[in-house]
Amino acid sequence: MPVTLSGYREEELVCNRASLIIHGGTEEERRSWAQEAARSFDVELVEVRQAADLANALRQRNGVVFIPDAVKLGREAQGLILRCLQMQEERPKVVVGVSGAADAALSRGTLREDLHYRLHQAQVDLQKEGLRDLLRRRWALQAEQLAVKAAAARAAEEKARAAAEARRPGTVTRTFPKARKPVSSTRKSAPRNASPR
Repeated sequence: MPVTLSGYREEELVCNRASLIIHGGTEEERRSWAQEAARSFDVELVEVRQAADLANALRQRNGVVFIPDAVKLGREAQGLILRCLQMQEERPKVVVGVSGAADAALSRGTLREDLHYRLHQAQVDLQKEGLRDLLRRRWALQAEQLAVKAAAARAAEEKARAAAEARRPGTVTRTFPKARKPVSSTRKSAPRNASPR
């Protein structure tokens, strides 16, 4: 199994509460990873593309906040993320995306050193050999499982709706009369024209 730089394994990071940096790969791959993390907590993914939306998203007590590319938000917005991680006791899981390698963004000065340091033990490098293929297989399997689950939920909902419809007042339920039993041929009846004695 692929291991992150110096701490959590990728499969641990997807289902624990630790915030992290995810770098490399495409934006869609980074988003898919964040969506998997959100599914593991049964919450909606909150995506932040504009610095103006960041403060409000970080105020959540839980959930998963995904930033597709923190470099595009700028250093001041990255400072907000850092303050949230340092000072906010109840906070969302923050998935900080970086296009390309995190170390390259760090050396260019577009990724804050203090934010990188804070998250250095929780990184997912999508360029790590074999990881993208592993994730694609895992996501394909999850998509199949979700489709089966959704189909079962729809079938149960339809069954419950049909049952409720049948119980609704004013619903006419057609019933058929019971079949009459044939008269037994062993019993003899008196002749019709016989006179009583």
